[in-house]
Amino acid sequence: MLSQSFAEGFARDWLAAWNDRDIERILSHYGEDIIFHSPRIAKVLGNQASSVLGKAALRDYWTKALAAAPQLFFELDNILVGSDALTILYTNHRDELVAETFVFGPEGKVIRSIAAYR
Repeated sequence: MLSQSFAEGFARDWLAAWNDRDIERILSHYGEDIIFHSPRIAKVLGNQASSVLGKAALRDYWTKALAAAPQLFFELDNILVGSDALTILYTNHRDELVAETFVFGPEGKVIRSIAAYR
């Protein structure tokens, strides 16, 4: 079971890493076999993909995404805690509400993440 304090610490560090545009710090939260789902993947990669598999592919995707959004900024709205997952609700630089759910593996790293946009 995830604690509220763990969830808050994770969310604040994750958001700060994004706002600092620190790709290695962002990726430090994820396991090697991460599966990331987002409707933005296809647009950024220029294909039909809806998910990215593995940390190396995620690094490539987010490096391209960050390069395309120099104004990127996330503002925390709320944190929801589950048994082995948490969801961060935040507003992005486009003034969109985003919900990102993180499922944690036994080593405490994110093994699956799903982003959804309003």
